[in-house]
This record gives sequence, structure tokens and C-alpha cells, in this order.
Amino acid sequence: MAQSLFKVLKHEQPCVNIDVLTPLWSEGLLKRMPEVRHIISHTIEHSQLAWNKRRDIGLALRYHAYQQVIVLPNSWKSALIPFWAKIPQRTGYIGEMRYGLLNDIRQLNKSILCRTVERFVALGLPFDAHKISRDIPNPRLSLDSIEIENVLQRFKLKSPSQPILALCPGAEFGSAKRWPIEYYVACAKRKVAEGWKVWVFGSPKDIPLGAEIQVFVGDECLNLCGKTTLPEAVDLLSLVSVVITNDSGLMHVAAALDKPTIALFGSSNPEMTPPLSNHARVLYLGLTCSPCYQRRCPKKHMKCLRDIEPAQVLDMLKMIEKSLPRLALR
Repeated sequence: MAQSLFKVLKHEQPCVNIDVLTPLWSEGLLKRMPEVRHIISHTIEHSQLAWNKRRDIGLALRYHAYQQVIVLPNSWKSALIPFWAKIPQRTGYIGEMRYGLLNDIRQLNKSILCRTVERFVALGLPFDAHKISRDIPNPRLSLDSIEIENVLQRFKLKSPSQPILALCPGAEFGSAKRWPIEYYVACAKRKVAEGWKVWVFGSPKDIPLGAEIQVFVGDECLNLCGKTTLPEAVDLLSLVSVVITNDSGLMHVAAALDKPTIALFGSSNPEMTPPLSNHARVLYLGLTCSPCYQRRCPKKHMKCLRDIEPAQVLDMLKMIEKSLPRLALR
């Protein structure tokens, strides 16, 4: 979602240089964003204060003479590095009372800026939030055909000759964001019966989910969970026909590749963090208990996702198939 901010900055200031300070795990993703000049990666974990590490990074950044920093996280500790770097304009939302650390403090009006992407973009603009257009550029990751071919060779795969259904059954936040695994199996079985292949994507934590799907679906199902780096997942996702996914990081990757995507929302809010693509469709029941934003279902019934049945997803998939290229209709 930050790439939409980068695009707006480049549009408003064509000569601006954008460097990104980021956790090491996202470095490969940022390399796919042509708006970014340099990537400065770090190994500080999300929950760590890491006072000395942050101070060392801030002191090192002084020599780059940056004119402005835009701090996207709302935490107090995320504003420490820009403060120690002595960057003249330090922009961000007030967050955790960051007076002094930031000197260009914005008040977030959630009723005006409903989507996270709008909140990011607003920080890159000098005018009032209510003037921000809903027509914000969607993220769009760049691809390299040579890299894609290398990834195929690494996994001993051939360029697809039949349609591929990608499944992303994991969700780092917790089980309340995961569509039932047996529902993924049902969709996969149906498409395999129709001549499709199935690729399952996910992190090392999702290996058991991918293995379970593979056991029930059979040889036409490839479990890639925990086997790919993030850039490799990007390259392989670029080859699939349709993606079925929970609200997760891979959902946003699929959207940034402009893949036809069916995104399943339960405990989270699709109004806040929707997949940013014109080819993405959202299934969300909007029950009275949704969105709860909990890691586990407080009511222990998971109706927000369990009541989205495979038949609904397969019907939506059939509609999508009508617009797919010829390869996906064989």
C-alpha cells in the first residue's frame, strides 16, 4: 500500500528521490517498485525497542542529508530514527503522542480517510485530507522475464500450459482471518476436475495448511508454502490465472500484480484494507460482530468466514473465467 504513496510523490515531484527504510524481509518486494531509489534494510523486529540499533541507524543517516521523512507506522519508537537522523521535516500522524520526535504532525480524521492507502497518501501531500481524491493509483509491482524463468527452473516447473488456481490459505495475524481449510480443498478439487492446476502459497507457518490441501487434492496441487522467498512468490504468482486468498500480505501482492483475485474477509474490514486492484473482488458478510479485529473468533463460531461457502466462491470464479485469456479456458 505504501507504493501508492510513492507513485503520488513521483507525480507531484517528478525529480524527487525516494529511499525506504524497511525491515529486511520486505527488501525483495521494494526492489519491484520502480519509484524507489535506495532500500535501507534493518533487522529490528516489530516488538523491539532496540534503542541502540535505532540510534546507530539514525546517526548513519545524517550523512545522506535527507530533506523530509514520512513515517508510516504510528508507533513512538518508529519516529526515533528520523529524530536522531536530524531530518528537517519529519512527517507523520500524531500516533503515540510523538510531539518533538515529529515536527510535521498530522491529525488523522478516520471518517474522511477510511482506507489505509488514503492515510498513507495524505502524508505525502501538503494540502488538507478532504481534498484527497479516491482515484489513488493502485500499487503495481514490476516483473523481469529472466527472473521468472530462473524461478521456474529453480522449482523445476515449466511455463503454464493450463490455467493455475493460486490459494493463499494463511494469515499471519491469526485464525480469525482464515477461511476454513476444507473450503479451500473443495474449490481446488473442483478446478482440478476441470483441468486446472493448483499452487498453494504461504509462509513457513503455513506449511501444514498447504500440506493438508495437497493431501486431499492430489498430484495436480503444488505446495509452495515456506519454500519460496517473497520475490519468488511474486514471480510465481504472476503466472497464475486466479487467486483465492484471505485478507493477508499475499492478497496485497496478488492485487499489485493485477491478478484476478477473490479476497475473503471476516474479522477485518474490507473498507479499510481492500485489495487495490480493479480485478479484485471481495466476499464479506458484514455480520453484526464483524469486523472484530481479533486474532481468534471471540464467539468461537467463525460464522463471518464459515458462512461464505465454497459454492459462492466457485460461482464468482466462474464469472471471472469469462474474462480470462484463452489459456485459462482450455
